[in-house]
Amino acid sequence: MSEPLFPRDDLGLALFLNAGDPAGRLTDLALMLDDQRVDVLELAVPFPDSPTDGPVIRRSATRALTAGTTLDTVLAELADLTPRLTHLKVALLADWSHSLRHRDPTATATAIRDAGARALLVHALPPRLRPAWQHALHHTGLPQVTTCYPASTPEVLTAAAHGATDAYVYLVAHYGRSGTTPAHGHRALADTVTALRTAAPATPVAVGFGVKAAADLAAVAAAGADAAIVGSAAVARVEHALTERLDPVDELRAYLTDLRPRPALPERPGGPRTTPRTTPGTTISTTGTTPGTTGTRTTPAGTTTREEQPAC
Repeated sequence: MSEPLFPRDDLGLALFLNAGDPAGRLTDLALMLDDQRVDVLELAVPFPDSPTDGPVIRRSATRALTAGTTLDTVLAELADLTPRLTHLKVALLADWSHSLRHRDPTATATAIRDAGARALLVHALPPRLRPAWQHALHHTGLPQVTTCYPASTPEVLTAAAHGATDAYVYLVAHYGRSGTTPAHGHRALADTVTALRTAAPATPVAVGFGVKAAADLAAVAAAGADAAIVGSAAVARVEHALTERLDPVDELRAYLTDLRPRPALPERPGGPRTTPRTTPGTTISTTGTTPGTTGTRTTPAGTTTREEQPAC
């Protein structure tokens, strides 16, 4: 079994970025994230018109596409970058329609693995193609990131947990667009986290959507999740740097300093994945209420609509 993507005794951190935004700076940004001990870079091959993304990530994707970013250019950069990383792991996100439609699953999974990516999330994969891609990922040894929601059925949660062996389940905090905060807060995800962990105790659970500040990390930890995924807030900081003619590496480093003020998140009491995670000044609640939602999807894990394959 390969090295886990997230620590087992602390709250892990993943950052989402679109490859190619800004052009030519992926290596600089990734090496800074590596120095800052970010656990996972959730790196998207940019694609247009994502229905689950807010304006910040959509603008980022447009800039990257305008710069000519493709799956091939991303894999070439990764092949040069990943041997230089000592802590950061890369999980690639690729949209089926934009990046994968005309590619052979096994050959593509092999190329992604050989470039150094540690996992793959296939966005908007049609149901009829799910078996072929799952076979390709299993055959090549490239772990799969799966997705689910608090309103997903027990069957979907179980399939998501079992399908993400050696990667992680992306628990989307709520239906809506990236960058928006769930109405009941991230702590209310505790029941869903417990259900996923019961289904597959060894599979990490990472929570995304609306995670942007230290208080959000504390809430995700209190829900018992293994990691938090920060997307729109990080991308917005890069956009601010471009708008103000600042260095995006410096801006993103400053954001991480604000996001994770030292001392670092303490070790989880009782060992890995046994009690809710804590952060300084956090009151722990060991029970949670799944937020009321509408529009419940019943699509199996490894979901096939854009609604259940978020960019972040």
